[in-house]
Amino acid sequence: MTNIPISSDLIMKLSEKADIHSLNKASIREIVYLVNLIEAETGVKFVRMEMGVPGLSTPSIAIEAEITALRNNVASIYPDITGIESLKKETARFIKLFLNVDIDPKGCIPTVGSMMGAMVSFLVANRNDKTKEGTLFIDPGFPIQKQQVKMLGHDYSSFDIINYRGKKLKDKLESYLKPRKISSLLFSNPNNPSWICLTEEELSTIGELCKKYDVIVIEDLAYFGMDFRKDYSNPGKPPFQPTIAHYTDEYVMLISSSKIFSYAGQRIGMMAISDHLFERSYPDLLRYYSTDKFGHSAIFGALYGLSAGVSHSVQFGLAALLKAVNNGEYKYRDDVMDYGEKAREMKKMFISNNFQIVYDRDLDEPLADGFYFTVSYPGMKGDELILQLLRYGISAISLVTTGSSRPYGLRACVSLVPRTQFPDLSIRLKKFSEDHPL
Repeated sequence: MTNIPISSDLIMKLSEKADIHSLNKASIREIVYLVNLIEAETGVKFVRMEMGVPGLSTPSIAIEAEITALRNNVASIYPDITGIESLKKETARFIKLFLNVDIDPKGCIPTVGSMMGAMVSFLVANRNDKTKEGTLFIDPGFPIQKQQVKMLGHDYSSFDIINYRGKKLKDKLESYLKPRKISSLLFSNPNNPSWICLTEEELSTIGELCKKYDVIVIEDLAYFGMDFRKDYSNPGKPPFQPTIAHYTDEYVMLISSSKIFSYAGQRIGMMAISDHLFERSYPDLLRYYSTDKFGHSAIFGALYGLSAGVSHSVQFGLAALLKAVNNGEYKYRDDVMDYGEKAREMKKMFISNNFQIVYDRDLDEPLADGFYFTVSYPGMKGDELILQLLRYGISAISLVTTGSSRPYGLRACVSLVPRTQFPDLSIRLKKFSEDHPL
């Protein structure tokens, strides 16, 4: 604490060195880079809440399966771009057992993380009709997905769902879809960063309108089953993880292994294309691909153009993990519940020092505790709050970058804050509050 608060001039000097022109608009990785510079310059170990990096160890099931695969010489062989058979089979089983949705294994395709799954989805879904223009994002959301559509030259629209929950969602959503310019719609559930969870009524509304206006839904399930208010982790038994798949035939699910299995470093996710969409023909796809079929274009057009396949050994690792989960031998929820418990404790620290939770309700329910939460401080806008927290050795990202309509808030991630840092976090927040009286 001897070097806290850190000089604002030093932080701004290092921001210029990092080529960051606005803390409020800085990306996650830019904030990571900046904090690394500040730590190196000052010797202050930060309480790092800017990046959603898993803070748990990867289950040994996956590691052992990868080692075995490597010893069997898979490293020397290109993997089948459609995915190894066991992984496709266990992914389809997983979707049936935990979402109660039937899907053909041929539509379950490994990608280099869900980020690649999103990119592939945009490359096909946003090119299937030359009269349409791009993606509608239900915000707040993961900032890089908008960066992806920008990189591809696609248009996009977005709105913050917080003021349009429940029955209010239909009219708001239809105002974007009715002009028939939207090709795809993307949302995350649970939501990154607000941690709100869409209800069955809201999913039904999205599905109904997307069928009406012929829009493909991209459902980002990066935090699968991590609404800890319910236990979605019992294979084949309700309750099941809510999904858009019950309300439309035109969908792509993005299932990440990074958070629920702490498998982020090996970069593997699963893109699951509905049976109906996989076989659907879109003549305008022929402008870019050798076929008008969605599924074939996604795999042998877009995905093949991005990569010659996902790392061979990690496919065996994820297949082994999914098999263990599907068989009821490994209950991933028991491990990741730690994030919810940490969030609950950390939120109490912030609230007791005059901070406020920005997204604090989930319709008429208290918000779940999970991987992220959102904070603000009375009288401070996002850019000022980022700077001031950096001075006290605490890092987070602005909600502005997530498409939030609340520019005064920040997203805080709990995963990389060990409990051994909780006393330090409490002391720093207390000093922050004392130095910024209301």
